[in-house]
Amino acid sequence: MSIATLAQEIGRIARNDGDYQTAIPQLLMARRSGRTEPLACIYMLGLAVVAQGGKQVTMSDQVVNYGPGQSLLATVDLPVVSQVTQADLAQPFLGMLLTLDTRALVQLAADMELPPLPRDQAARGISLGPLEEPLLDAVIRLVRLLQEPQHIARLAPLIQQEIMVRLLTGPHGPYLRHLIAAGSPSHQVAQAIAWLKLNFSRDVLMDELAERAHMSPSTFRQHFRGLTGMSPLQYQKQLRLQEARQLMLTQALDASSTAARVGYESVSQFNREYSRQFGAPPQRDIRRMRELPGGGVVQSLS
Repeated sequence: MSIATLAQEIGRIARNDGDYQTAIPQLLMARRSGRTEPLACIYMLGLAVVAQGGKQVTMSDQVVNYGPGQSLLATVDLPVVSQVTQADLAQPFLGMLLTLDTRALVQLAADMELPPLPRDQAARGISLGPLEEPLLDAVIRLVRLLQEPQHIARLAPLIQQEIMVRLLTGPHGPYLRHLIAAGSPSHQVAQAIAWLKLNFSRDVLMDELAERAHMSPSTFRQHFRGLTGMSPLQYQKQLRLQEARQLMLTQALDASSTAARVGYESVSQFNREYSRQFGAPPQRDIRRMRELPGGGVVQSLS
């Protein structure tokens, strides 16, 4: 099967521009008929595939461009800026995201005889690699399963498990295994990231995060930046600003109320950092976001 087959299958479901949550909870699809504005969003642990068109993802100062025949794996939850760069009415952007379960990955890796990690293999928050034929075949079968809703509950977990096996043993494998290896620096940083995501509105001392990761502050900062491309404070700020944007979009809160909700004591500081992050003050940015497909609600494939 080919990448064109996957594009055809996604197109059956995503008939109009927008994001599509499917009957398989972990599977999201997207369609765009033209280039999009850069959009800040969170990439969760998962596999992203472009079946048609092209995309650019920016993580701090790292820029990744990818298209058909390539797969992108996010190994930790990351604030990124995402943009569709190749799409038109005749050849719309068609993509999909499959989020992965950390516990299932850990169990699979424990049951498999995987080779040792290369010593010079650094951890990475985003991995780009070829979409090899066995993995593509499994992805297509998962998407096609949506046409047989009566079989989804029994077959989807089996195909998802196959996809995870393919990822662990393919080009993305070393980066996944860095993440899930208990006691590894990447695993410890990932646990700190998970805690920070739940507590981003708190005034958190970075030394406290380092202690949670059982590292010295300097070692923690080094591994955190290596995995995410940013410092812990930059990561926390991006989480706050993206949550603020969503609150204003979905709950119609004003900037003052939103700033307090996400942990800012100064509204003027919030407005400055928001404008720097999103290119416009809150009120103007939210008006623009509401004009986007889907009403501007941030999705991981936008």
